[in-house]
Amino acid sequence: MGLTRLLVRAAAARPRVLLVTTPGGTAVRLAAERELRCRDWPTAATPAGADLMLVAGPECRERCRELGPALDRLWEDTPRPRVRLRAETAEDVAAALDTGRARLGATEHAHSGAGRTGRTHGQGEDSGRTHGQSGGTGRTPGQGEGSGRTRTAGGEWRTSADGERRAPGRGDTDGGMEMPGGLPMAEVGEDRDGLALDRLHVSLGPFLADWPSGLIVHLVLQGDVVQRARLGGPCGGTTEPFWARPWARAAEGEPVPLAEAARRRAAAHLDSLGRLLAVAGWPAEAVTARRIRDDLLERAPAEAVLPRALRLQRRVGRSRTLDRLTRGIGTLSTADARAAGVSGPAARAGGDVPARYRRWLADAVDDVRRLDGRSLLGPTAPDPGALTDAAAPPVPTALLDPTAQESPRGRWDAGRPPSVALAGLLPRLLEGTELAAARLVVAGLDPDPDELAAPIREFTGG
Repeated sequence: MGLTRLLVRAAAARPRVLLVTTPGGTAVRLAAERELRCRDWPTAATPAGADLMLVAGPECRERCRELGPALDRLWEDTPRPRVRLRAETAEDVAAALDTGRARLGATEHAHSGAGRTGRTHGQGEDSGRTHGQSGGTGRTPGQGEGSGRTRTAGGEWRTSADGERRAPGRGDTDGGMEMPGGLPMAEVGEDRDGLALDRLHVSLGPFLADWPSGLIVHLVLQGDVVQRARLGGPCGGTTEPFWARPWARAAEGEPVPLAEAARRRAAAHLDSLGRLLAVAGWPAEAVTARRIRDDLLERAPAEAVLPRALRLQRRVGRSRTLDRLTRGIGTLSTADARAAGVSGPAARAGGDVPARYRRWLADAVDDVRRLDGRSLLGPTAPDPGALTDAAAPPVPTALLDPTAQESPRGRWDAGRPPSVALAGLLPRLLEGTELAAARLVVAGLDPDPDELAAPIREFTGG
């Protein structure tokens, strides 16, 4: 027992944290990522490697039945000793992490397993449904399609540790017989070439690492090729989108300095880039992009940020390895993008994933250069053919015109945010790709989950 206590307390000094973001929790996620880097605490990509599970963002069980079981499943897959926490605001993050480390290192917690005492926002464990000492979920059959273990009419949803959800196919009418290992049997169907091959139904999301929170992509696979794709989630009712907040405020008539919008847009592009680099397997540069992002959000001056942004642009933009890894994936021409209602970097890039991440880098550097107040864009009439960020005469006190300047994902429209069109393209871009490239396609478009949450009816169903 003495050795066990020593090992648990040593692990608690630097716990591994599984960061789970709920729809509408972007600001909390950013605060959590920054706090974890300051503490030098490692993050876990899967529950199997986590000591703490931090749920960042507003409560989602009442708004979205699918997400509650998904959170419970992640908790079930986390080995003991473990602590589950919730931070609903950015101010709650530090206190929640302090509480988690204290509970993780307590001898009583290590011996009793979960040691759950209820929920206090930002400082305690997120109890959700009532859990026993065994860590059960307290769910009943048929409670939705989250990545939790929830029964359907003829089978059972199962989720692997990495968050990929497996579900029964058409062969669900097996009389309730459980398949070996809980895996569904593949069904037979024609592939894109007319051959009869096995088909397997697989779902990605809603809480994968470096994934739009709450988004679920239902795939039909034949071999390792995606034959069909359909979207689900996230759920509505979230707050104002974090990245597009200056545009939403300006659209309501509030005067917003253009420098503030440029700062937020540059940070958003770097956030998207960091997610893509993490998915592509370049964590060092992903951290660099996120550090610059955080400095921008903390209002660092342009002269302190610009040299680092230029170095990142050169290193990532000229990387032959990254280019070869992502070349030809998710190709989208400018004409096709505009026909689908897409604007912003995805439409202006007019190409594959490398074209889009280079566009993010170029736009971020341009926005950082505008932060000194002498080369800001003035309110201009929108180009009816193509809305761009072409420079206008310098206006030191320029204000944001939401009809003339694009938000990070494109032309802002509160009724149909630009991420809705981006998400609508995912099924088309995913079909025919290999499963290994599916996450690169999603990260290369990076629809904002906060924008997707409100107009959910416009894109579900694929």
